[in-house]
Amino acid sequence: MTCSILVGGGWGDEGKGKCITYLCDNDKPDIIARAGVGPNAGHSVEFNGEKYGLRLTPSGFMNKNSKLLIGAGVLVDFDVFMHEMNYLSKYNIKERTFIDYRCAIINEDHKNRDKCSEHLFKKIGSTGTGCGPANSDRVLRTIKYAKDYEKFESFQTDVPLEINTALDENEDVFIEGSQGYGLSLYYGTYPFVTSKDTTASTAAADVGVGPTRIDEVIAVFKSYITRVGEGPFPTEITQEEAENRGIEEYGTVTGRRRRIGLFDMQLAKESCMINGATQMAITCVDRLYADCERVQKYSDLSFDAKQFIEDIQSEVGVPITIISTGPDLKDTIDLRKELL
Repeated sequence: MTCSILVGGGWGDEGKGKCITYLCDNDKPDIIARAGVGPNAGHSVEFNGEKYGLRLTPSGFMNKNSKLLIGAGVLVDFDVFMHEMNYLSKYNIKERTFIDYRCAIINEDHKNRDKCSEHLFKKIGSTGTGCGPANSDRVLRTIKYAKDYEKFESFQTDVPLEINTALDENEDVFIEGSQGYGLSLYYGTYPFVTSKDTTASTAAADVGVGPTRIDEVIAVFKSYITRVGEGPFPTEITQEEAENRGIEEYGTVTGRRRRIGLFDMQLAKESCMINGATQMAITCVDRLYADCERVQKYSDLSFDAKQFIEDIQSEVGVPITIISTGPDLKDTIDLRKELL
């Protein structure tokens, strides 16, 4: 039995979707549970030549034997949820996806307040999905829960009971966070942050798992760093330099062009410390080192790429176990299987 949490180490967009897909396809957990804020965060998943953009469904959906759960700490937009149930119908998603009956539900008023807020939408750079106002109403104890809506009845469950029972029965559980450490309401670049904490501790609480039941915490970092919206960015480079390096990007949910920066070692050290990371995953190594595209063995990486990886591991003090060298699942170096 293992219970693992995967979280973003930066400002989101680290490639969590690829890592989750690989780990869930490879390790085949019995339960995959979604933690995090809500539909304001998108995960890109590429599987069997098809690409999916998800906002609520756990990214390990392709493992057809896994039960998919959305924890009570996650805000749910019914339209987004049902769209994904239909979008992923060939994976029998409706029969095995459940949300906690205590999930708070985003309504149109929340989305309107988000988009009309000069502060949230224009200054902070909110996605306009209603998450901030919905979390505000939750704090004020005025928001409605899934249990208050008949349309959610067939999808409701007690997520903490399901997960803890699974762990008692020696089953494997994988918890996926969203966004990233740098957007934490507590520890991120306030006020340019999201509407709740985004660290591993909160991901565990989101799905109702106590800290003594967590075995592994995997913090994901991109080989360069990006963020969408406003806020401090110590290692930012110009868009022109990003284009020259071939590392320009656009957001999954908003379509906005992402700001690009070089790997931030100080942020990585702080992120791993506060998340209690036991492992690191490094993604998009192929975009920083083109000669490493689709490499599947550590020994086949270029000297510069190896030096880059080893410098991070040495400086941060956490083992790097997963290295992504392309969008396909097979474009992954799994150092759990080979010695660094």
